[in-house]
This record gives sequence, structure tokens and C-alpha cells, in this order.
Amino acid sequence: MTIREGDRMTSRELVAAAEDEIETVPAAEAVALTSAEDVVFVDLRDRRELEREGRVPGAFHCPRGMLEFWIDPDSPYHRDIFDRDARFVFYCASGWRSALATQVAGRMGLARAAHVGGGFTAWREAGGPVEPVAPKG
Repeated sequence: MTIREGDRMTSRELVAAAEDEIETVPAAEAVALTSAEDVVFVDLRDRRELEREGRVPGAFHCPRGMLEFWIDPDSPYHRDIFDRDARFVFYCASGWRSALATQVAGRMGLARAAHVGGGFTAWREAGGPVEPVAPKG
């Protein structure tokens, strides 16, 4: 999809365009990846969502607003986890934020980036394990 000056896209259109470019892993398949050593699950939800609903066991928490800065090795906010030779599987609540995040991650050089279709909601519906997250403070 080409965007011309003056064009406006809705959030749904942005997500749909991202999904055309990225790999989407169905939730049931994502659950099977939890034992893979070369897979890093990345939870993009905000801290309140994690505390309320739990997370994929062992998932790395990266708030969506920090993703680009944490991936970029030249950023003062860079996180070493993104230097790993791994398959990064992003997820959020419903798969919208993670679709956009996966698109950006791929453009930033994470060649093996994917996201969980349907997000954490689909993960739970597929019987995926959930680990509680204690409140900070």
C-alpha cells in the first residue's frame, strides 16, 4: 500500500498493512514454541495489563512505546536482549499493537520477528500457560 501526501489511514488499515508484511503465528502454534530455546516472547502490554492478566511464562516485557529505542543498538535505551540470535515473537492483548511492533522490528533488522495472532486473548483461549506478575512497588 502506497501512502500519498494528504492520505489518511485508520488504525485498522495500518494493522492490516502490517499484517501483509509480517509473519503471524496462530496462538496454538505459539504455545508450542514456549519450549524452544531460540524463541523470545516479547510482551508489549503496559504494566497494568501484566499485573491484571499475567503473561506468557518467561516473556520479556517491553512497553510498546519503548520498542524502537530498546531495539536500536545506537540508542541510550538499548536492551541487550534484542542483540540475540533469536526468533522474537511479539504479543499484546488482541494482536493489533504486536502487528505494528513486528513490522517495525523487522524494518529495524530483527529478521526473525513474528507476532501471535489474536494476542494474549487468543493465547489463553488456546490453553497457553499464564504466569502471574506481581505489582511493582
